[in-house]
Amino acid sequence: MNPLLQPFDTPFGSYPFDRITIADFKEAFAQALTEKRAEADAIIHSTMPPTFENTILALERCGERLELVSGAFFNLLHAESNDELMALSQEIMPELTRLGTDIALSEPLFDRIRTVWEHTAPDTLTTEEYRLLYNCYRGFVDSGALLPAEKKERLRALSDEMSTTSLSFGQNILKDEKRYKLHLTDAAAVAGMPETALVLAADKARRGGHAEGWLFDLSAPSYFAFMKHCGDSHLRRQMYEAKMSVGFAQNEYNNEALVRKMVNGRLEESNLLGYDTFAHYALHDRMAKKPEAVHALLDKLLEAYKPKAEEELEMISQWAAAQASDPTSFTMEPWDWAYWSEQYKQAHYALDDEMMRPYFELERVTRGVFGLATRLYGLSFAERADVPVYHPDVRVYEVSDEDGSYLGLLYTDFFPREGKQNGAWMNNLRDQSEGQRPHIIIVMNFTPPTADKPALLTAGEVETFLHEFGHALHGMLSQCRFGSLSGTSVARDFVELPSQLMENWLSERDFLDTFALHYQTGEPMPSDLVDKLLAARNYLAASGACRQLSFGYLDMAWHGLTAPVADDLDIKAFEEAAWRKALVLPPSPPHTVMSTAFGHIFSGGYAAGYYGYKWAEVLDADAFAAFQEAGIFDRGVASRFRQEILERGDTADAMDLYVAFRGHEPDIDPLLRRTGIIA
Repeated sequence: MNPLLQPFDTPFGSYPFDRITIADFKEAFAQALTEKRAEADAIIHSTMPPTFENTILALERCGERLELVSGAFFNLLHAESNDELMALSQEIMPELTRLGTDIALSEPLFDRIRTVWEHTAPDTLTTEEYRLLYNCYRGFVDSGALLPAEKKERLRALSDEMSTTSLSFGQNILKDEKRYKLHLTDAAAVAGMPETALVLAADKARRGGHAEGWLFDLSAPSYFAFMKHCGDSHLRRQMYEAKMSVGFAQNEYNNEALVRKMVNGRLEESNLLGYDTFAHYALHDRMAKKPEAVHALLDKLLEAYKPKAEEELEMISQWAAAQASDPTSFTMEPWDWAYWSEQYKQAHYALDDEMMRPYFELERVTRGVFGLATRLYGLSFAERADVPVYHPDVRVYEVSDEDGSYLGLLYTDFFPREGKQNGAWMNNLRDQSEGQRPHIIIVMNFTPPTADKPALLTAGEVETFLHEFGHALHGMLSQCRFGSLSGTSVARDFVELPSQLMENWLSERDFLDTFALHYQTGEPMPSDLVDKLLAARNYLAASGACRQLSFGYLDMAWHGLTAPVADDLDIKAFEEAAWRKALVLPPSPPHTVMSTAFGHIFSGGYAAGYYGYKWAEVLDADAFAAFQEAGIFDRGVASRFRQEILERGDTADAMDLYVAFRGHEPDIDPLLRRTGIIA
């Protein structure tokens, strides 16, 4: 009676998380893999002439049980992991990869697909059907369907290697981040730290077996609070070096060999498929199309931002030196930047995160974010306590449209815990498709509640909430016939538009007024505090932009390689050369790197795609300008954005969708105006 193999008797057919065990996953994967292989074989060996229905549509529907099992498993692997789940993933991933590769490289199957492609006129299918046919044909070609047998076999082996290597890379990060904990008992060492951070650190210390003191680790709320507020530069350096040596320390979780293996394997895969570099392969079906377009964007933004970023560095450095006991010997180091930036902000803007927290109580923030979707799109959210969850922190909402019709389920998982990856993300537990509404989850690592206070967020955490909620809306409002085209299944450099667009409302007073109330008194955020928040919105914007651009350059350097790297490649030297022109701060110490913990590009699907965040900033600034022109809550603009982008998924080329919404291709000037680079 494996719950994953029985019809779900839960509300909305939701996952029975309260009954699923790890042993259930192992059995369910075995059956689901067998079923998908049998379904694929039935298509491959069909004696019927190939048609859209019996080949393309049948392939789209192939493996529905496997999708169901995977949806639950991979969410738990990232949000509620343990050694047993990780071990099972190491067993399952090669099997999943092998099955996918067997299907993608099946010559009889591709013959059927190619016959349908070559003998189907576009006007005989709907637009979405033809897009599915195109994606199916191109997907098989991009997976090596046209290669000779010996190259297919090499591609098959590489695919297996890259899958397991990427999985190991991500798990090494998760395990290595746990190795470092900083236990402090001297009150002077934590002087000036916010009460919120100290309460959490004291609780960590107690749970870690310490009778007194404070325990800081590399999880997001702990690390970033420490780096912003700890006045001891030596302690900040310790914490910084621990963070920047994840995957680089000489221990069992070292990722250096995996980085080299992945970039070489991806290059070989790309060469087999006829591309000069992995970047050429990855970009050919994205908005950017070519690496040259990515570099042109990065260079154009760097030209605009770096002079201002250097001015910002000089401004903060001079002010910090003036506060130092010996101003002539002060040097701004990478581990000093967050601290002195925060000190300058408090001194010149009279603003810090702790001033904002009382007005950003999580329950009210949630109502405010949901309320924005109500105001823009007419959505409503009703909490459902009867839907099973995998952890007590998780909450579930039934989402309804303005006419009362059911749109899907939204799960929220807000707080850090053991076994949960750092960062924030949105996943589809279940994709939207014809006859199936989506189940979406947004996962974050917010400042948790304490014994005497509810969860009180920083402005940055509220922005993260808006960002992931934008992804959720993209998945929730999807109205596509086919799951592979629905929701966030779009070009990598288009997927961040809906999420980054939502962040813009945090800088709008009319939106803040709807939820920014003191958690104790219910008083609205004072107008002078709102003024300070808005005045500081572009504080160090150029420095932040250069930091993002440096990540983009590093990604493109790894995936723009035209020849394999040697086994003894110095990753630190490679990294410094790759992003040097975008750096504003001095280089980090020799034993620290980012690449070995750069999960976005080595285990998170953003390989040759990290530039997409900046690309999407151009898009979202231009898109938000449409709201500013008509009114930030204008239902007409919102309806157009919903109909042309949020509902459409990947049913058309991303640029065509954008132009249908905006009326023109994106313009870079709104971004430069928003960040204060041009008037």
